[in-house]
Amino acid sequence: MIGIFHVFMWYFLLVLYKGQIKGAFGIYEPITYKTGCTLWGIFFIIAGVFIIAVTKYPTRSAIICTLIINIFCIITTITAVTLTIIELSYFNSPSYRNYGQAKLGREVSRILLFFYPLEFSVALTYSVCSCSNLFRRQNDLTSVAEEAENTF
Repeated sequence: MIGIFHVFMWYFLLVLYKGQIKGAFGIYEPITYKTGCTLWGIFFIIAGVFIIAVTKYPTRSAIICTLIINIFCIITTITAVTLTIIELSYFNSPSYRNYGQAKLGREVSRILLFFYPLEFSVALTYSVCSCSNLFRRQNDLTSVAEEAENTF
């Protein structure tokens, strides 16, 4: 759900920044817009799909794959927070014609900065739980093998 919100915010920023008029001071293109930072919400959508698939059909390889994707989501979130903080700390004044659009774009970045910790906590929680599940499954497999050996 959060990933879909980020994709919609990316579309909103795309429409907002594409409508700028080139003025004497240029147009406002922040670093998060240039890198497509809000479009990275697609990674969270993919991670959610994998989590649902692993819940239905839990196999060891699917759990490991979902764990890798969630670790990638954690790294993506940390990168996005860093880029957003850099964007919000530096503001080069654009042309007066584009000032409203730049101000609105910065407000969208502030809203997204509020949602990044939520994404981070979801990915971290699932990663910790899946690691403990893998460890527990490994112990269960060894105990079953030991029981089979002891029976013979």
